[in-house]
This record gives sequence, structure tokens and C-alpha cells, in this order.
Amino acid sequence: MEAPLLESRSSGELLIGDDGDYLPVRGMKDWWRVFWIETVKLWRIGGPIAFQILCQYGTNSVTTMFVGHLGDLELSAFSIAISVIGTFAFGFMLGMGSALETLCGQAFGAGQIHMLGVYMQRSIIILFATCILLLPLYIFATPVLTFLGQEDDIAKPAGIYTLLIVPQLFSLAVTFPTQKFLQAQSKVSALAWIGFLALVLQVLLCWLFVNVLGWGAAGAALAFNLTSWGTAISQFVYVVGWCKDGWKGFSWSAFKEIWAFVRLSLASAVMLCLEIWYMMSIIVLTGHLNNAVSAVGSLSICMNVNGWESMIFIGINAAISVRVSNELGLGHPRATKYSVYATVFQSLLIGLLCMIIILISRNHFSIIFTDSKDMQRAVAHLSGLLGITMVLNSVQPVISGVAVGGGWQALVAYINLACYYIFGLPLGYLLGYVANLGVVGLWGGMIAGTALQTLLLLLVLYKTNWKKEVEHTTERMRKWGGQEVENEKSANNQLPITNGRH
Repeated sequence: MEAPLLESRSSGELLIGDDGDYLPVRGMKDWWRVFWIETVKLWRIGGPIAFQILCQYGTNSVTTMFVGHLGDLELSAFSIAISVIGTFAFGFMLGMGSALETLCGQAFGAGQIHMLGVYMQRSIIILFATCILLLPLYIFATPVLTFLGQEDDIAKPAGIYTLLIVPQLFSLAVTFPTQKFLQAQSKVSALAWIGFLALVLQVLLCWLFVNVLGWGAAGAALAFNLTSWGTAISQFVYVVGWCKDGWKGFSWSAFKEIWAFVRLSLASAVMLCLEIWYMMSIIVLTGHLNNAVSAVGSLSICMNVNGWESMIFIGINAAISVRVSNELGLGHPRATKYSVYATVFQSLLIGLLCMIIILISRNHFSIIFTDSKDMQRAVAHLSGLLGITMVLNSVQPVISGVAVGGGWQALVAYINLACYYIFGLPLGYLLGYVANLGVVGLWGGMIAGTALQTLLLLLVLYKTNWKKEVEHTTERMRKWGGQEVENEKSANNQLPITNGRH
């Protein structure tokens, strides 16, 4: 079994006490040394994951870029298909697959590596069933979008494009479980390479199908499907061929404890979906405005650019989750606190840098998405709001990662619900429609919701007693450990999935 990435403290020996935790930081010199140590640990885990997710997101952006050059209507319709229907399904699938992150991590840490393959198969079964449940949303996308208020000129082609990307939905049932399987064993470099090759393939296929063969948006959708399944199959082949300890072949055990596995997914799924669907909702509301094609198209370009930054922070999210859970389990409250503070600080720096880049290039960055001068001017008009969003969204994924590591999913879900859907969304509606500020008002109100959420999450971090969090973790592990021993004796050494409940 590979040694955990977090055990090496050689570079900061003078900062470590006899209990393995950091000594109290005294002065800026100690702080910068701790910051450097934590930065190295964070990016050794998060860097490859962020790169892989950037490449995965890049396949979406490349598809949108090629379609955008076909025309404004094609851009708006395809963006609706990807940003509304696709994002809804993506968020739900990712949430339902989140149980594997807990279970594979537990099994790997407990030395039950052979169970990783069983859990992965169980997750694949559940996610394929989830795809079937989501299928009517894809089939009836046009009436759904019309019901949500989209104009027929956009809803009809968007419904056609949504049908064309159904195969991509089913690829997620393999992609997410194999991804979590590999992350649990820190085999993140393989994910990074597969993601990079998939991005290159997407560019080549879009160029061939759209520019050379002239298949239009249908060709872009075909390229999207082929690349998505290429990623899923490549990850599965790597698992089967190069992860012999975790993969012992197909097993009937994968069909056991299905409902317990589903229940385990729901808390994280709710937290994650409330976040993902919030930004999706602004696309839906924008479709009700006058000149919806321009409004939806310009906003979709901004959301696409914001998504690139978000992919970096998903990698940081995964890394800080590992840091927090590991240090809490080891009984190191100061290491947990310093890791969180260092991560929030550098995430804010990245967010500010992204905002500066957007403001400097506000009149130019939309060129890669569209040839329309009107659309480019509309995007430039929204770039200030995009910059603010990028700064605010630099903190939120970090807190989500801390929540997963510390078991705070329910608390964050309540905060998200209140700030996003009780405050931000109604405020955006009032500013956009009642005050007639249009897309600027819609987005501005929702930014206010995100700002409130960020302030509350930072307050939660500031008020957290990390020593008590260590005590809670110790008690949780003692209780789970007791259950595990009893269940192992009665279940042929299988780690029970009930142990993953928070």
C-alpha cells in the first residue's frame, strides 16, 4: 500500500512537536514556513486532480467554441443543452457517486484494498440506474425548457442537442466511480494523463466533424460523446490492468447493501447540487428576458470562463478534504487549522489574479467563443460581474472540501439553501425583472447571495474549535471502528458500508 502523502514532515521538523502536530506559530517567519509546507502538500494531491478536471471541462468548452462559430442561435441553444440539462445531470450524478469517496478512502486506509473494486462496481450499478432515471429529462428537454420559460427559438434546437448528448450522460456512470477509485489510492497522475489526451482528442474530432465534414452542432455532439466514452473506457482499463490490489474482478458482492450505499450519497449530493444548480438557474432566468439569444449567449460565455477557474478549485477541494480528514484523524488540530488557513489564503490570491486577467482582457477574451461583435460587446459589459464572481468562488470550494473532511455537509447544505435560494435568487429576480436591470440585475443579486454565503462560511471557519473537531473525529472513529470489527467477523472480512455514514 502506498504511503500517505501527508506523513512527510522533514521540511518542517523544527515546527513539529512531539505529538506530531505543529507547534504554535510565532511570527511571520514561522507562518511562511508553515504556508510553504502546506502549499507543497496541497498541490502534490490537488495539482494533478485540478489538471485532469480542467481537461475534462475543456472538452465542454472546446465543444461550445466550435458551435459558437456556427452562429448566435446555435451557441445559445447548445449552451442551454450543456449548461442547464447537462449541468443538472452532472451535479446529480457527481453527488450520487460521492459515497465512493468516503468508502474507498476508508477501505484503503484500513488495508481492505480488495474492497475498492467491489465498491466501485456498486457505484457503477447505482449510477447507471441514476442515468435511466434522468433519461426522461433528456428526452423531453424541449417541453421542460419551454416550461421553464425559454423561447421556442432556443428551446427546440436545445432539445435536439440534448438528445444528441445522451451517450455522454451514461459515460459518467463509469467515469466518476473509476475516478474516485484511483483518487483513493493517490494514483492521480494517470487521471491527469487521460484527461489531457481526451482534451486533445476532442479538439481533433471537433475540427474534423464540424470544420472539415461540415456536420455542424451534431458533429460537435458526436465528438463530445466519443471523447467522454474514451475517457470512461481508458480509466476502467487502467483500473483493471494496473490496479491489481484493488481490482479482483467482477463480484456479486457489488449488488449487496445497495440502498445503504444510496442513502450515504444523499447528504453530499444535496450539498453539491445546491451549489451547481444555483449558477444553472441564472441561465434559466435569463431566458425570460427580452433579447434572450444575446443575453443567454453572453452569460453562457461568462459562465464558461468562470467554469475554467472553478475546475482548479475542484482539485483544491479534493486536496483539502484529504488534508483535513487526515490531520483530524491523526489528532492534529493545529495542522488542520493551518492547512485550512493556508489554502483559503492562496485560493483568494488565485481568485484575485483571475479577476485581474478578466478585467484586462474584457474586450478580447470572448473572441474565442463567438465572431459576433454584438455578442462580444455584451460579454465585455458583464466582465466586471464575472471578475467578482471569480473572487467569491475561490473560497467556496475550499470550504466544501473542509466540510467533506470534517463531516459538516449538512451545515453547509443549510447555509447554501438559505443564501442561494432564499436570499440570492429572489434578489436577482427582483433586480432583473422588477427593477428592469436585465441580466446585470439577475447576476448581481445572485452574486450578493454568494457573498453572504462566503462570509458565513468564513465565520464558521473562524469560530471552529479544532480541538473539539478532533474529539468528535476520535469518537466517530471509535464508534465506526467498533462496528467494523463486529461486522468484519460476520461478513467474511468485508468492510461494511454503514461505517461511512456521518
